[in-house]
Amino acid sequence: MTHSPATPSKPRAVGFNHVALEVGSIDEALEFYGKLFNIKLRSRSDTDAFIDLGDQFLALQSGRTQPRDDGRHFGLVVDDKEAVRAILEAEGVEILPGRFLDFMDPWGNRIEIVGYENIQFTKAPHVLKGMGMEDLRKSDSAIQELTEKGMAPE
Repeated sequence: MTHSPATPSKPRAVGFNHVALEVGSIDEALEFYGKLFNIKLRSRSDTDAFIDLGDQFLALQSGRTQPRDDGRHFGLVVDDKEAVRAILEAEGVEILPGRFLDFMDPWGNRIEIVGYENIQFTKAPHVLKGMGMEDLRKSDSAIQELTEKGMAPE
C-alpha cells in the first residue's frame, strides 16, 4: 500500500503588522496626521516614516503616483471616534458621505475611522498598558461577538 504525502496545512493569517500609505511628502504627511492624531514616530528618513500604533505601525512612503482610492481603504482604530470627527471638521477635511467616518488624506488615501470599543479587534492588555490605554474598554455588543468566538477579554 502506498501512502500519498500529507497535504500541508494552510498557514493562518494572524493579523496586520502594518499598513503602508504612499504620500507626496513625508514632512507634509507627518504634519497632516499629527494634526489628527497623537502620533509617536518610530523612525523616519527622507522617503519613509513609521508611526507606532502599539504593536503595529503605519508606514508613510513618499512617491504617490496613482489616483485617489475612492473605494479601497483601511480602518484605523481609535480610542475616540467623535474626537477625530471634530478634528477633521476643524481642520476642514471633508468627511465622505455614508454611514462610516471616512475621509481622504491630501494624497488620495481613503481612511475609515473605527472606534475601538465597538469592534472585535482587540489589543492585548500588556500592549494597551504600554500604550498608556489600559482603561480602554469594549462595548457589551463587541464583548458578545468576541464571546461567541471564544475570544472575549478576561
